[in-house]
Amino acid sequence: MALIDTYRNNVLRKRNELAKLSADKAKESGKIAAIKQRIQSAQRSLKSSKSSSTINSKLGEISRYDKQLADIDKKIATIEKNIATKTKELGAEEKKLSNEEMRINKKQAEVASQRYNESQKQYREMSSALAYQHNEQQGIKRKLADLAFLPEKITVLFLASNPKNTDSLRLDEEAREIREMISKSKHRDAVKFETRLAVRPLDILQAINELNPDVIHFSGHGTQNDEIVLEDADGAAKLVSKEGIVQTIRLSSERIKLVFFNICFSSEQAQDVVKHIEAAIGMTTSIGDKAAIVFSSSFYSALGFGLSLEKSFSQAKAALLLEGIPEENTPAIYIKDGLNSEDIFIVKPPQI
Repeated sequence: MALIDTYRNNVLRKRNELAKLSADKAKESGKIAAIKQRIQSAQRSLKSSKSSSTINSKLGEISRYDKQLADIDKKIATIEKNIATKTKELGAEEKKLSNEEMRINKKQAEVASQRYNESQKQYREMSSALAYQHNEQQGIKRKLADLAFLPEKITVLFLASNPKNTDSLRLDEEAREIREMISKSKHRDAVKFETRLAVRPLDILQAINELNPDVIHFSGHGTQNDEIVLEDADGAAKLVSKEGIVQTIRLSSERIKLVFFNICFSSEQAQDVVKHIEAAIGMTTSIGDKAAIVFSSSFYSALGFGLSLEKSFSQAKAALLLEGIPEENTPAIYIKDGLNSEDIFIVKPPQI
């Protein structure tokens, strides 16, 4: 187990111990009122009685109740002492956790910087090689340009949900960035980008039947239980299971080549979906808003230039490094058995 996980478990355990101590204190404190009522009842009986036996009996009751109150006060004092000790221990564990998180973040920043510098070096080397080839290839390219034809037109269906009882996501910005990057790509006229927001479960089938898309893009929240968070009729969160999503894709249009799960903890959905379609992209853990936007918009930009699925995915990861976002290992690509991502083109490149 990683050290940070140990610290997190320690913090959680201390918090649970504190919660139990607080509950124990509340339980003991709750007994006081009932005992005091019994004392008051015995005192009233004592005042109204002239029987010596009754008086002695009531005096005995009062004495017992006073002892019970004293025992409760003693217990409460012990619990409060334990609460103070646990509070101090919790503070120490939280400090350890905070220091470890700072250490990890610093290390990740250093690694991201190193990767960025390496990617820049590779970019400069590649640019130099391309410049050398450029002059010799110009004549050939001019002849081939007349023979090339435009790629087929595809439809990307963007499905997004941000229920009112969940953390706010910049889904509209993601859609805008994707649309803008597609519009700047070489084959922009070959890509039709359709958005559906505030999506409910049945909206998925409706949109697929209407548009017959080649690519389906899910954006929003995901859970660690392999569920996608959509919306109900009131705009609140509605969880859709992995099985529900997979079956929906399996029984939908045969044109679907790629499903992009741009949501947290979606790698399981992606792995299951590729049993029925060519490719899927999912997130192995949680992903930040900025990372999700940069990765997805760069990916569709690359597709719009007619690049293969493999190259588009790789360029999108490189974009995260160029932006200094250390989440390049969060996205994962999955391919149907027997296929190769280098040979899959969503927007087909010009052919001769």
